[in-house]
Amino acid sequence: MIQLHDKKFEPFISAEEINTQLKRLGEEVAADMQGEVPVFVGVLNGAFMVVSDFVKHYTAPCEVSFVKVASYEGMGTTGEVKQLIGLNQNLEGRSVGIIEDIVDTGNTVEELVKMFSQAGVKQLKLATLFFKPEAYKKDILLNYIGFEIPNKFIVGYGLDYDGLGRNLPEVYQLHQ
Repeated sequence: MIQLHDKKFEPFISAEEINTQLKRLGEEVAADMQGEVPVFVGVLNGAFMVVSDFVKHYTAPCEVSFVKVASYEGMGTTGEVKQLIGLNQNLEGRSVGIIEDIVDTGNTVEELVKMFSQAGVKQLKLATLFFKPEAYKKDILLNYIGFEIPNKFIVGYGLDYDGLGRNLPEVYQLHQ
């Protein structure tokens, strides 16, 4: 059990389980992207650890970039996605893989798909380490999913609670 601010969290997914899923995702994406040099775009702040470890398992040439968007305050979504740092490279005609730490409502994914569709990419693939199907409200296909998890609040491995917990190598869920 750990405490972050005023909340207690209990162990949920180990670092070993995370690494196993990222290895699988890296292999699946590499098989699908044969002949391409994709640009993997991580969504900050949460996906920094996911992207770092994912590309270690991606065995073919690739490029890495980041965007920063925000839709959360505290433990809940605001429902509004704000682009804080945009992409600064030309992606026209390129294969792009968006790497998310977590997809719940799908609001961020929807905004990212709009943003990258306007950039004229050749193909756009969506990958997320954690997916909450109970919370998902969009019809956008997620091409690669690491874990399907219940609609519970989690921290660790890049995910935070009001700024704390991102540095944890494993994932914790809110203690009930």
